[in-house]
This record gives sequence, structure tokens and C-alpha cells, in this order.
Amino acid sequence: MGFNHPLLNTLYHIVDEDNHDSNNKNKSEQARSYVRDAKAMATTPADVKEYPNSYVFVVDMPGLKSGDIKVQVEEDNVLVVCGERKREEEKEGVKYVRMERKVGKFMRKFVLPENANLENINAVCQDGVLSVTVEKLPPPEPKKPKTIEVKIA
Repeated sequence: MGFNHPLLNTLYHIVDEDNHDSNNKNKSEQARSYVRDAKAMATTPADVKEYPNSYVFVVDMPGLKSGDIKVQVEEDNVLVVCGERKREEEKEGVKYVRMERKVGKFMRKFVLPENANLENINAVCQDGVLSVTVEKLPPPEPKKPKTIEVKIA
């Protein structure tokens, strides 16, 4: 879903109207936030890999520092990778001829499987690529049958 997706355009026009009622302003701000998040998620591609002992989420983040990236777990099982890429400060005498690199908020959300170990998550950003590794919990031990002693009456 890109910026020009009809749903995003419709939502943008709905929230862009001037609402003078405070209740409508609150709803309008919530809708704007939703549109910003939807755009951020649509423009942040990611790869997800499953290994025997872990899940790895890979997101390209060229030019970002670790302070620009936030990795967290929400609602007990949703991995959220977000942050913001800021435009370089303009230097005197320099002007952009073309600006194609995306600036602004980025975000991805992933629902983690039940066997994800939320206590063992590592995030490493190297050469502009963020890798978030979520270890798997060991499979549960199969329940042993309970033996009931038969008494003779």
C-alpha cells in the first residue's frame, strides 16, 4: 500500500478537514495519526526469517544511528520497530537539486508467535541493516501419562 493508495488518500482528506468541535478535533488527530502510521508502515519494507531456534526481522535503515531507532514489544506479543529519519541540515550555499531519499517516520509491527521468547530479544544495526533476533522458547515437554494405582477391594 503506497502513498497514493485510494484508502490512504480518502483517510487523509477526511482528517484534513477543518473541524472546530473539540471532539471532532480529537477524532481528527487520531485519524491523522493512523494515516501517518499507515504510511510509515507501507514504506518500511522488512524481511522475516525463521531459524530452528529463532526468528529474525531484517529492516534496511541506511544512514540511521542507534538513537534514531526504537525496538519494543507492545501488548505482550507485538514487536514494533520505529523511528524517524531526519533531513540533513541545509548548509549555506548548498541547495538540493533532487531529493529522493525518504525522510520522516518509519514503523513496522509484527505479531510474534506464541513460542517467541520475549525475554531474549536482541537488536543490532550494522552497515545500515537492522536485525532483530527473537529467540524461540523450547517446545513444551510432552506430558507423561499419570499412572493410577488400582486398589483391590
